[in-house]
Amino acid sequence: MEQFFWELADAIRFSGKAIREMFRKPFEWIELGRQCYFVGSKSLGLIGITAFIMGLVLTMQTRPVMLELGADAWLPGVIMVAVLREIGPVITALIFAGKVGSGIGAELGSMRVTDQIDAMEVSGINPMKYLVSTRVLATTLMVPVLVLYADGIAMLGSFMGMNIGGNISFDLYLYQALDQIWFFDFIPATIKTFFFGFAIGIVGCYKGYYARGGTQGVGVAANTAVVISSVVIFILDLIAVQITELLI
Repeated sequence: MEQFFWELADAIRFSGKAIREMFRKPFEWIELGRQCYFVGSKSLGLIGITAFIMGLVLTMQTRPVMLELGADAWLPGVIMVAVLREIGPVITALIFAGKVGSGIGAELGSMRVTDQIDAMEVSGINPMKYLVSTRVLATTLMVPVLVLYADGIAMLGSFMGMNIGGNISFDLYLYQALDQIWFFDFIPATIKTFFFGFAIGIVGCYKGYYARGGTQGVGVAANTAVVISSVVIFILDLIAVQITELLI
């Protein structure tokens, strides 16, 4: 237990240093752009496939119940509220943690065990700024974008599910889906995705930056980055839900 609190304190200190370096000149715009492209494109395909199937399956599983209740006209709205508020952000963040968080942990871990980070420090390059801050900022910015992308793909999947054994135009589906969405369905869900992205970036960078033990340590850093990121995502989601409930 004592080790846990020591590591937690060290991670908080590491986060503070990363945030401070984000706002210090000179800004690493080129590296930030490269990292945004890398972390965004790396999980784009998997997130798209998962979101489409998620929307399709949710619609197909929920539709019989809604038909029995005579509320099938509410189905698009129910699906989209569920996707926007919880399922979309959480599932996207978990996939992102598995693909990108582990990759960051492995990349920085490999640089640590091969003394590349030490070489950067000797050369006068700030690894905290060049390696950590750019990656954390990239994950913070790209997770909300990917969540919006996943929400749109899930809507297409839901539309396909509505037309399996049924017939509804896309215009009507879009009207029924968006008619049930309001401020507290969209804005709080979007805000929490920034925290998801920040947590994934920080955990991956922290575990990789302090990796030890050669190639085995790199694997441990990648695995623990995914596990811890997933747990933190659920904790942050629980906190966000409680705050949203208090504000409504």
